[in-house]
Amino acid sequence: MKYKWLMLLVFGFSALVVLTPEAAAQAASSQNVSLNLSVNGGGDFTKAVNILLLMTALSLAPAAVMMMTSFTRIVIVLSFLRQALGAQNVPSARITSALALFLTLFIMQPVWTEIYTKAVEPFSKQQISEKVAFDNAVRPLKEFMLRQTRETSLLLFMEMSNMEPVDDPEKLPMTVVIPAFMLSELKTAFQIGFLIYLPFLLVDAVVATALMSMGMMMLPPTMISMPFKLLLFIVVDGWTLMVRSLVDSFE
Repeated sequence: MKYKWLMLLVFGFSALVVLTPEAAAQAASSQNVSLNLSVNGGGDFTKAVNILLLMTALSLAPAAVMMMTSFTRIVIVLSFLRQALGAQNVPSARITSALALFLTLFIMQPVWTEIYTKAVEPFSKQQISEKVAFDNAVRPLKEFMLRQTRETSLLLFMEMSNMEPVDDPEKLPMTVVIPAFMLSELKTAFQIGFLIYLPFLLVDAVVATALMSMGMMMLPPTMISMPFKLLLFIVVDGWTLMVRSLVDSFE
């Protein structure tokens, strides 16, 4: 029993020694460990803020891809096509998103090549300043968005922001161009989706009329019309026509 209390006393004394500042300093110096919690004139704080800004930029990168490229129109049109075919899970959403992403890379390749040659490469060689590099990177992207943006959408956001009329759309800020581009892309995508629905809707109407004329009202029309819609889509080589039409719509 006395040995038990002696062991507890030794462990308690050892813990007190370890927790004293002198012992902590000696342990840190012996292991070459240096813990600096000071701000050091703001240097460590600046590094932390830079890391936070970098992580924020990386998290917003997918949103930027969707807002300022052709991805929005393509993925919406492919979703309309899948619903028009009646196959809700074929192809899956992952496949259509991947197809939309690679089509976006194909369509935006000239823009990104110009950004690299006029902004990224000269700035990496320290031939231009940060401001010039930013302006050179924004210019081709703004030109692409303005080519796809309707004038009514630009006027709408100019009016809501109380801006004065400009003689050149390229003088508009990105805060006006980006939402106007998004609104135009949504409108264009829905127009294309409406045109996609029409032939498949015609097949559904013909099948439903034929079933009603034969008195087979209890049979779901979609069960019979879906093979005909798939056959029609295969005969006209629908995927090739769809991809070609989407790519040509951005020229």
